[in-house]
Amino acid sequence: MSQTESKKCERCQTLPEKLELEGPGRLFLWLPLGHSYGKLVRMLGDSGREHQSLPQAQCVAVRLDGAHLSGFVADVLGALTGEEAKSTRALFVEGGGEPGLGDFPRVVSLPQFFTLTRAGWLVDLLAEKRVTSFYQPIVHAKDTRQVYAYEALLRGLERDGSLVSPAKMLSLARDADMLFQLDLAARLSAVREAARLGIQAPLFINFTPTAIYDPAYCLRSTVAAISELGIPPSNVVFEIIESDHTPDANHLKTLIAYYRQAGFRVALDDLGAGYSSLNLIHQLRPDIMKLDMELIRGIHQDAYKASITEKLLELAQKLGILTVAEGIETPEELRWVRAHGVDFVQGYLIAKPSSPPVSATPHFID
Repeated sequence: MSQTESKKCERCQTLPEKLELEGPGRLFLWLPLGHSYGKLVRMLGDSGREHQSLPQAQCVAVRLDGAHLSGFVADVLGALTGEEAKSTRALFVEGGGEPGLGDFPRVVSLPQFFTLTRAGWLVDLLAEKRVTSFYQPIVHAKDTRQVYAYEALLRGLERDGSLVSPAKMLSLARDADMLFQLDLAARLSAVREAARLGIQAPLFINFTPTAIYDPAYCLRSTVAAISELGIPPSNVVFEIIESDHTPDANHLKTLIAYYRQAGFRVALDDLGAGYSSLNLIHQLRPDIMKLDMELIRGIHQDAYKASITEKLLELAQKLGILTVAEGIETPEELRWVRAHGVDFVQGYLIAKPSSPPVSATPHFID
């Protein structure tokens, strides 16, 4: 095995097994508490469904046809409280046998199991590499005709070529514990499509800190792709979403240190959307701060938003941090951020599904 292969992150690059089962089998459910176990046994007794009860293990084994698996799990979720469901573990064994040692790595929480029964399309989408990127321009505030950079926007592709929204993919990936795989696919698509389109400007790439265990493993393929494509590291800016960051500050610092050591820049995204902006600025010391669109929306007529943003901009200017105002929609908002020294602006210029998928001409009104 090569050194590269030995350092491959199996968590990020291995897709879960699809749960699209047609044949018979047994669903094993391990309940967290005695009364939860009793509740499920009573439900099964009332319904007359064939099952085996294992009181000592607080386990119930239910004989099912794979085609009816999702519907039955939905009924169980309805019978348990949310906390009971999250603490219940599930495993489906095809053929109706007993679980072996090799089966136990497939044991997951009941809500995750239910999601996996409906997640086959996402597994297929990632396995078939039907992920692409569009690019939204980030332009100079003083002259919006000048493009400074592009932000990569994740999109999925159906087999017929129609688009899958990122919200749909991200929501299912979170529930099915597939965020690691989707985040990796998004990062790789961002750099590969940019190289294919010949984008020379800096490239902003979102990443999810909670989708990375160890940067030396999880980010290795992303760094390798950037190097192989000949993209200068200084032209790559990784965005941390402030409102969705990992609560483990040390883990986040480790990720940032890894990116910086590789020569990349770091942006703090959605600044002002969460509750720990100042702490994150201090801890991460970003090269670029992106002001959240909710903070910018109507800022010219909102004294509270204006005061908060002025202080953030004053701080950024003192520390030498570049700033981007997101979600500019009106000439008044643009005039306000210009007057207060914002470096760059970004608006609703989502690229249309055309070739190339780049919105190259900003449409701000000066």
